[in-house]
Amino acid sequence: MVILVGRTAADNDVLSLRLASPRDFWFHVAGEPGSHVVVRNPDNLDRLPRDTQQLAAALAAGYSKARRGGRVAVHMSRCSEVGKPRGLPPGKVTLRRFSTVQASPQRIGGDSES
Repeated sequence: MVILVGRTAADNDVLSLRLASPRDFWFHVAGEPGSHVVVRNPDNLDRLPRDTQQLAAALAAGYSKARRGGRVAVHMSRCSEVGKPRGLPPGKVTLRRFSTVQASPQRIGGDSES
């Protein structure tokens, strides 16, 4: 599976609203600023394999303001459930439906803590 991580608010908008397909899965740490994470789903799976879901949630936590904490809540949704009403600032979106998973923050090896 391909996992994409936005790095800036503008990246998050492009990733979540332009690059992602409606059937892809979307992740973001709950209640904190952070990266949007999209898992490509070309096979249109109903649910992600557990290890893929945990990795994507861990990356969402790791690329957020909550990255120094322990396990954190991460929202997971289909990209079709992610929207952006007019006037919201870059990186801000709304979710029509989502579930919440717990994850320990993880970052990709060699990535700096900027």
